[in-house]
Amino acid sequence: MARRGTPNSDGRPAPPGVSLNRALSKLGLCSRTQAQVLIAEGRVRVGGKVVRDAEQRVDMNRDKISVDGEEVVAERKVYLMLNKPRGLVTTRDDPQQRETVYACLEGLDLPFVSPVGRLDKASEGLLLMTNDTRFANRLMDPASHLPKTYHVQVGMVPDEAMLEALRAGVTVDGETLTASSIAFLRSGGRTAWLEIVLDEGKNRHIRRLLSAHAIEVKRLIRIAIGRLQLGDLAKGTARHLTPEELALVGGEQASSAGPELR
Repeated sequence: MARRGTPNSDGRPAPPGVSLNRALSKLGLCSRTQAQVLIAEGRVRVGGKVVRDAEQRVDMNRDKISVDGEEVVAERKVYLMLNKPRGLVTTRDDPQQRETVYACLEGLDLPFVSPVGRLDKASEGLLLMTNDTRFANRLMDPASHLPKTYHVQVGMVPDEAMLEALRAGVTVDGETLTASSIAFLRSGGRTAWLEIVLDEGKNRHIRRLLSAHAIEVKRLIRIAIGRLQLGDLAKGTARHLTPEELALVGGEQASSAGPELR
């Protein structure tokens, strides 16, 4: 049964189904932004008729959607882990023309996939990518409280008093920033490594928390999402999750995890 949509801007509930640009994204063809371009160019048909309104509601189970005369069918579900290098932005298209994480996927035989959440340009480590929007939405839902573990190199060697101050949390620009846990790992010279676990993901959460105590972040690496570990995956490379790994982060279609990337 079609689910009623979210309210329109005038407060009235939207018709059942999903918007056409969202449907193309959910089918794994392209991003919603790219879908808007295709629709505006008159290249998309629904039930054989050209549609130029990206917000037109469609029933993905009944409506035949085609692009450039070819029917769009759902791609196989793909679940990837990527070891994101520093210096790449987590987006498909960047207005500033910066290199994106999609540079790591060039040449691979993959349907359109999107990042699950974000790592900022200066951050590194475990990033999930998928074309399964339900799976992605579950992982990003704050109600899931799925912990994310980071190893952070800081430009000082904090004592126990400083660690306790960090654990107490801070309020920055009216927003409370806390961590589930903060542990000292090791030090070397004038720097140290901390392990910080978050069960929420506010914008630049760790950097803002540390900056409030005048602590410089030298490196920030996400090493785990829930019980899923980055492990020894080489920087800048991606691979499919195994069924067992997918189950660790709540995937319901573990049997559909694909073969190794080539």
